[in-house]
Amino acid sequence: MLLAAPAMQDAMVLAPQANGFDALAERVLAGEVVSRDDALAILGAPAAELRPLLHAAFRVREHYHGRRVKICQLRNARSGLCPEDCHYCSQSAISDAAIPRYRLDSVPELLAGARRAVASGATRYCMVTSGRGPSPNDVARFTAAARAIKTAYPHLELCVSLGLMDDVQAHELKDAGVGWVNHNLNTSERFHPEICSTHTYADRINTVRAVQRAGLHTCCGGIIGMGEGPEDIVDLAFALRALRVDSLPLNFLHPIDGTPFAAQHELDPAQCLRALCLMRFTNPQSEIRVAGGRELNLGWFQGLALFPANSIFVEGYLTTPGQAAAEAQHMIESMGFVVEAVETE
Repeated sequence: MLLAAPAMQDAMVLAPQANGFDALAERVLAGEVVSRDDALAILGAPAAELRPLLHAAFRVREHYHGRRVKICQLRNARSGLCPEDCHYCSQSAISDAAIPRYRLDSVPELLAGARRAVASGATRYCMVTSGRGPSPNDVARFTAAARAIKTAYPHLELCVSLGLMDDVQAHELKDAGVGWVNHNLNTSERFHPEICSTHTYADRINTVRAVQRAGLHTCCGGIIGMGEGPEDIVDLAFALRALRVDSLPLNFLHPIDGTPFAAQHELDPAQCLRALCLMRFTNPQSEIRVAGGRELNLGWFQGLALFPANSIFVEGYLTTPGQAAAEAQHMIESMGFVVEAVETE
């Protein structure tokens, strides 16, 4: 059953059930690649077609992931102190946002974060640092933490997000028990200079390739709501498809005072849902995560995001709060989905 807030409910109830998006789902399930015209049609779907679009995306999601929802939890292991100028980020060198600033967590602190993630029902724990890329000391800290965490919680999936990375660093992390590395493309290659000048889109692609060569799983997605156009979102979706990413987090800009994008308020729930559907149709087998900005930009409609997506974060993001784990689990169950359990075999 679809649950909707009153403002959007009528348009969704009146939507027809038989539609072109069902046909698109059939084609995707048959192995067909979504065209640019199809992708733009998804992003341009009128409100009256949002319900059938969500149902069509759900068909693809259910085929590959059932009704399971993976819960993930982040730890901001080093906050602020970053030399990069990413305009969306409260931790960047050009931000004067009022955020905590601290150096790299100790191994016991990272282990304590894993303990809290497990208590929240998370099956993946992601340790994130600000900065351009990891130093040798950073890599040593995270490899030690990974070994300690895997000893204490052998079935907990470990992810790190450490910035630009080379093959040697990626191999060291894998050997220590890290399974996933997050490094987002963020936007299209065309639009990337509008959001950052201190590293290039190619730098990001190279990091994802290094992660893949090391045999690690890729966690790679983007952010919408930064002033990009529909073509840029399609380019992002297609680039992620070309990279064959394993896990795809889609973030929705949370404008933060003190950052260059503080006044950027352009998203509504329907835009967020369309973008999630696009990611599902273009990357049908990938794990798709509703990531940062979910609570702010989707509001009443967060539950609907589970129709295209199969994963969420709980208990906050890097410098912004998020949905409590118990509340998230209630939302998942009330929408007819099930929380993915930790595999113990």
